[in-house]
Amino acid sequence: MLVSTKGRYALRVMVDLAEHDDEGRIPLKNIAERQGISEKYLENILSTLVRNGLLSGMRGKGGGYRLTRSPEEFTVGEILRLTEGSLSPVACLDGAHKNCPHAEACRTIGMWTKLDEMISGYLDGVRLADLMVDPAACATEEQK
Repeated sequence: MLVSTKGRYALRVMVDLAEHDDEGRIPLKNIAERQGISEKYLENILSTLVRNGLLSGMRGKGGGYRLTRSPEEFTVGEILRLTEGSLSPVACLDGAHKNCPHAEACRTIGMWTKLDEMISGYLDGVRLADLMVDPAACATEEQK
């Protein structure tokens, strides 16, 4: 699994909005400047997040973006699935490919399934609020 720029930026934006939640709606320009992301690319990411109910957006004076829930209620897995489409490490475990004709004879399917469960379990266990407090707290002991 390789997380795209869109997925990484979506996480950064969500953390940014969570950290500035007390400021009300945050204009696109402010987020783009703080995160070093072009407004045009950021607008694409934000529209995906708004369309799927993670953010609320309002245009015009006093407009901007804000989270629809508290940071404790968002998981990294939820955000990445939205932007990436899938977190599966191999295509045969991904949505449309789940009924792989080779699954019964496949010597590696068990390993891939276990990895898929580990990835999902880990990312679904990390909350947006966790990233706000201490990003290193989400690292495994080997990464510290």
